[in-house]
Amino acid sequence: MTISFGNPDRPNSYIGKTVPRPNAPRLVQGRGKYVDDIVLPRMAHVAFVRSPHAHATIGAIDTAGAKEVKGVLRIFTGAEIAEVCTPWVGVLAHLKGLKSPPQHALAVDRACWVGEPVVAVVATSRAAAEEAAALVDVDYDPLPVVTDMMSALDADTPVLHADMGDNLAFRRLHEEGDVDGVMATAHKVVSARFKTARHTGVTLEPRSILADWNPAEQQLTTWNATQAPHMIQTVLATHLGLPEGRVRVICDDVGGSYGIKVHVYPDEVATAAISKIMERPVKFVADRLESFSTDIHARDHEIEAKIAVDAEGRILAIDVDDWTAIGAYSVYPRTSAIEGNQVVNLCGGPYDFANYRAQTTVVFQNKTPTCQYRAVGHPIAVAVTEGLVDLAAAELGMDPVEIRRRNMYADDVYPVTSPAKMKFEGLSHHASLNKLLELMDYDGLRAEQAALRGKGIHRGIGIASFIELTNPSPFMYGIGGARISAQDGCTVRMDPDGSLVALSGVTEQGQGTEAMLSQIVAEGVGVSPDRVRVITGDTQVTPYGGGTWASRGAGIGGEAALQSARALRGAILEVAGAMLQSPAEALDIRDGQVVDAASGEVRMPLEELGRIVYFRGDTLPKGVPRELVQTRHFITSDYPFAFTNGVQASYLEVDTETGIVTLLKHWCVEDCGRIINPQLVDEQIRGGIVQGLGGALFEEIHYDAEGQLLNGSMADYLVPMAAEMPDMVVGHVETPTMESELGAKGAGEAGTAGAPAAVMNAINDALRPLGGQVTAMPFTPERILRALGRITD
Repeated sequence: MTISFGNPDRPNSYIGKTVPRPNAPRLVQGRGKYVDDIVLPRMAHVAFVRSPHAHATIGAIDTAGAKEVKGVLRIFTGAEIAEVCTPWVGVLAHLKGLKSPPQHALAVDRACWVGEPVVAVVATSRAAAEEAAALVDVDYDPLPVVTDMMSALDADTPVLHADMGDNLAFRRLHEEGDVDGVMATAHKVVSARFKTARHTGVTLEPRSILADWNPAEQQLTTWNATQAPHMIQTVLATHLGLPEGRVRVICDDVGGSYGIKVHVYPDEVATAAISKIMERPVKFVADRLESFSTDIHARDHEIEAKIAVDAEGRILAIDVDDWTAIGAYSVYPRTSAIEGNQVVNLCGGPYDFANYRAQTTVVFQNKTPTCQYRAVGHPIAVAVTEGLVDLAAAELGMDPVEIRRRNMYADDVYPVTSPAKMKFEGLSHHASLNKLLELMDYDGLRAEQAALRGKGIHRGIGIASFIELTNPSPFMYGIGGARISAQDGCTVRMDPDGSLVALSGVTEQGQGTEAMLSQIVAEGVGVSPDRVRVITGDTQVTPYGGGTWASRGAGIGGEAALQSARALRGAILEVAGAMLQSPAEALDIRDGQVVDAASGEVRMPLEELGRIVYFRGDTLPKGVPRELVQTRHFITSDYPFAFTNGVQASYLEVDTETGIVTLLKHWCVEDCGRIINPQLVDEQIRGGIVQGLGGALFEEIHYDAEGQLLNGSMADYLVPMAAEMPDMVVGHVETPTMESELGAKGAGEAGTAGAPAAVMNAINDALRPLGGQVTAMPFTPERILRALGRITD
């Protein structure tokens, strides 16, 4: 059966409608089940002694005082953990030339960043473990540190990992056309230096794991706050020497993730290893201070970029030289070079031009490792691209909207391949821009801006178009190095009462996965969503899948759910046809009833069919299939990614005396393909915008020259709060992907991708009459005042 999703009056119409989240009542009643809520018999707690040095050799470790603390059970060094846990290397084969040294669960001979775990203290309570950890005396011998990315490859800079030969982790150069030739003859060439500050995700629930090795069953069970349970299963089995079937990873409720919880962390692997050694449950929950120095960081980039345009404002060439530093190791298994690689892939994304050169240089340094965080690489690439486009428009005296209209890919040219060799199936840049301008009343805002300037009030309007990479295929993951699944599966079962259970490999971290899946399964079978129970995050019962990352939940997991639901519907109707002596194709399922497809006449409730199949199967004709459970898997094949697109706008005011930016209003129009649940999509976009605004105005991890983290607490690290946030208007254009029947792309990262660029362009729009310009995020009052010349020291 082919469903016409565009028809809102179709039977069992749930896809495309706002449906309540099935897990919301449980969560708002405080009945969620997080890792820290789980208490097992004989459970111990682990606390880690972490390096206070950015780089140091590890000498003698004195644990005598720590062992005297009441409740201490055992203390482990890195060498002891290494006896049962093999090291890993964060390298994937498709990033040619990427290198990284092996990393242990606990540092063995050398600590390479402040916060790296060195010793593990296990006790009957977390308090006892922490008390004892403070008494462990480690003899460190400090080593030279590498902190500045731009000098990391200089001849006189120490090499962080001698076996690597230098501090270069990865370099990629992509060239298309004759960039230098075009730059030499273009009407205008505009250049700028961009900087995006290092920052981290601040999840409500910190990283956590409870590991329980059962020697009687030779089974390791872990409860993880993770986005990818099957990936963690594979990693733990591989490095602890276990068959994958003997490792069960359970991911119940997770209090936010944003990519932070899709990586492998040394302290979490060490916790599992300790459980295996001690043959008892062991729990680790990071505190907020630990999170700042051990959760992955991201966004630390410095970029020199140029754009060449002709007299009519058409883009002729873009040249990007990106540098980024990833800390001491490439994070396992997804690698820390992906963000720089994405900058190369995504710069220039919305625009039709021929000549493109982009290089990323990824270096090691003695800081917390960086890796993949919400909208990997997108905010950097969009800020560079849209910043250049705005600067070119200003140089030409052209309106920022007009220059974009002249350069965006036309909505009817697809499929098309970008200069970065990204394959676009179908995007809607012009339709999205038109909708944005309508929503924001662009001409009216320009008139208001001009009138207020005459009164000394400096407001700015910033536009940022973007592409968003979603639904990664095996092209990106699953080849070389660690195994990361790009496919996903779903099993749908009908129980005797006619209700459904859906088991999915994608996971829920607060974004509404359960609601989305329940809607798809409900429509695919023919019941209401409240009759669908969704189970995710348990490797022992759910089909093998990649989990939730890169906005793949609906596009990959949702399609698997749709296919399995339709397969179950077909199986139900085959049984119903035999019972009712009717061709299966003459029947339908609507609102939990088997009906005549033509007239809608009710022929049988699903609970009656379930009663017969499960309890009186002897009455069915011989040979009638009676498997009321179906499993399907899905993976994309025609395109490496499902690209979405959109455009954002920011309207703000800059106080030129204080440098303070006041956000007045923000707009986002996104095309994420088929929309499953409008409210969930809108809130994902708003949440992403907030994180993007945080990066634009507030968030910045500071280190000193010795690699010491200077603002590793919520008292010193600013995040956006409700009072600073503007009203947000969200609109949509729908261009379904043809890669799937559902047509869904991703929606979770669009807000983060475009918001920083929109704010940057709005600030510069406000400052332009005063001769000011900012390109280093976050755009703090100090940086704005320096741009205006009010601070000069």
